[in-house]
Parts: sequence; structure tokens; C-alpha cells
Amino acid sequence: MARIFETSASAADRAGTRLAAAGAAVVTIGAGLGLRAATAGNVAKYGGDALYTALLLALVVLVAPRVTPLMAAGSALAVSWAVEFLQLSQVPAELSERSTLAHLILGSTFNAPDLFWYAVGASAGWLIHTAAGSFSSRRGTRRG
Repeated sequence: MARIFETSASAADRAGTRLAAAGAAVVTIGAGLGLRAATAGNVAKYGGDALYTALLLALVVLVAPRVTPLMAAGSALAVSWAVEFLQLSQVPAELSERSTLAHLILGSTFNAPDLFWYAVGASAGWLIHTAAGSFSSRRGTRRG
């Protein structure tokens, strides 16, 4: 009987984590759109880079809610860097000419400082994910 309760609690925890990750993704997209509307230049560009990686982190957690904060941040950073290095080829630029969505996801030209700002986004996301997990753990121990 206790085993069934643990499974239900675990499923509920994963559902709560997915819900939080989905909410974080929506907030991150809103922040990115707001940043682009309210600012310009380097603030919009590099802030957008950090938010891009934070969004990827939220999507990783949405797909794999049991992932550790470090693995989620590392995965998001690896994908961000891979996309940036892909821009050294002509593939993203050609796809960006044909599709606005491809341009938003892949960009078009390599820019080395973007690598740093992706790391900033991964670090911020890691901190938030770690803090949320810590908060959730404390809340769970008070119930039990």
C-alpha cells in the first residue's frame, strides 16, 4: 500500500515540476518579447541570448522532470553552444532566409560573445531550478 502512495506522490511531483517548467517557459518567452520591445542594441541581443538558454533549460525540465538542475543547465548550454557553432556553416543563414521560425531558433551568424551570455542564462536557470527544488523539498518534508 505504501508503494502505491509513493508512486502517486512521485507522479504528482513530476506533474508539478512539468507545470512549473511550462510556466517558466511562458514567462521566459514573455520576458524575451518584452526585452525586445523595451530595449535595443546589446541589452536586447545579449539578454535574449541568456533568455534563449533559460528557455531551453525550462523545456528540458518539461520533457524530463526528474533531471537534476546541473544536467538541465548543462544540456541547455550544450544545445545553445551547438547552435552557435552551427552558425559557422551556411546552414542556419540559408534556413533563416526561408523561415522566420528558423531565424529565431538558429540565428544566422556566429558571434563569440554569445557563448558567454548562453552560460549566463544556463547559470541563472540552474540557480532558479536549484532554489525551486530546495523550496519544494522543504515543503514536502513539512507535509509528511
